[in-house]
Amino acid sequence: MRIKKWNWIVILGFLIFSFSAEAQCAMCRAALESEESGVQAGAVNDGIVYLMAIPYILVAAIGFAIYRLKYGKKKEVNK
Repeated sequence: MRIKKWNWIVILGFLIFSFSAEAQCAMCRAALESEESGVQAGAVNDGIVYLMAIPYILVAAIGFAIYRLKYGKKKEVNK
């Protein structure tokens, strides 16, 4: 498969103009920088993991429910 000249230009542009981003609000940054013990930083990190995990768990549960609905009825029909 041959890649067109335009696609090479786009790929090269993405590689050249990639930017580093720090996604943290000003209030979180100020709170974490003022804390010297690091306890609050650990709590913020735990909160981020918690907020990140919930959507994955919900998608997995919905996917499992759809799987059971789709393949569970086929087993009953074959019996």
